[in-house]
Amino acid sequence: MWVLSFVSFCTTAQVKVGAERMEEYLPVLSGKKVGVVANHTALIGTSHLVDSLLKKGIQIVKVFSPEHGFRGNADAGEAVRSDKDPGTGLPIISLYGKNKKPYNNQLENVDLLVFDIQDVGARFYTYISTMSYVMEAAAENNIPFIVLDRPNPNGHYVDGPVLKPGFESFVGMHHIPIVHGMTVGEYARMVNGEGWLANGVKCDLKVVKCQGYDHKTRYKLPVKPSPNLPNMSSVYLYPTLCLFESTTLSVGRGTDKPFQVIGHPDIHGRYSFTPHPTEGASKNPKWKGVECHGYDLSTFGIEFMPDYDKIYLYWILNIYSTFPKKDKFFKPFFDKLAGIDELRKQIIAGKTEKEIRESWQEDLLTFKAVRKKYLLYKDFE
Repeated sequence: MWVLSFVSFCTTAQVKVGAERMEEYLPVLSGKKVGVVANHTALIGTSHLVDSLLKKGIQIVKVFSPEHGFRGNADAGEAVRSDKDPGTGLPIISLYGKNKKPYNNQLENVDLLVFDIQDVGARFYTYISTMSYVMEAAAENNIPFIVLDRPNPNGHYVDGPVLKPGFESFVGMHHIPIVHGMTVGEYARMVNGEGWLANGVKCDLKVVKCQGYDHKTRYKLPVKPSPNLPNMSSVYLYPTLCLFESTTLSVGRGTDKPFQVIGHPDIHGRYSFTPHPTEGASKNPKWKGVECHGYDLSTFGIEFMPDYDKIYLYWILNIYSTFPKKDKFFKPFFDKLAGIDELRKQIIAGKTEKEIRESWQEDLLTFKAVRKKYLLYKDFE
């Protein structure tokens, strides 16, 4: 567990997550062979969902785990192998490695699937891609799929370019903006309702809603959602700083402030840091062992970003404009993260933030109209 010192803006005491509302889904699970899609964030208080269900006599036959693994300690991008959970003896099937979608034979003895993972509301955060693939497999095998919903800590705004055809990947499967402003339950309804599953199949979907939450809520996560998002500052900065992942700059992986600092050996800045291998967070961080200069954004992230309600473009525009080796700035994967190639071209061309934002607006309006059909909670607008 972790504690954040800046909590005055959070309104989480009244929030009851879907997993806590056991009266809504235990009767459905009773007598069924259940598969659980979860990681370390699937908590009911201090108890893991799997442990809580087993104590209630629910027959869990296997667990499916996303990127970072069931215990949430694998590096980003690290292949996670299937294993057994030492506490329960349950088989754990990794959905991050050679198979991102359950094989049919892995679902043969499963009557029902339950999904409970804490998301952070960015298109390139891969837990929603895992959910889409499992929904697809559930639909193809006629298995009901239950989402135990959790609040989206970045669910109070929608922003960024909408992914265009040809840029689909595991960090962006569907045509949504970088910040989609939906809970995983709402997003599952959209994926299902818009026919985004392969061959237009439909999943037998049920969402167990949160109580006491709406899209104006600033929800403080009770556990870090992945190794490199250790606090709320990193969670709020993530939709902005993740774009730097496919540049030559470091975002602080391998330091005590991942996704809270940006830097590079060849730029000037008031803050310096040196990335080192960190178990779980980054075994081979960018610029390992090299001093980087740049900016510490941790205070900015917690004090400013919760109410900014936009991706903060200033840093990438300003740093690129002064970067000494512009041909080395972008990495090939940048367009996949952005969901378009236009953003990279606009930055190179020296477009202003206003011009860049204006180019998103038509697609964002279209997306917002679709989004409204699937909302389960009062919106921020």
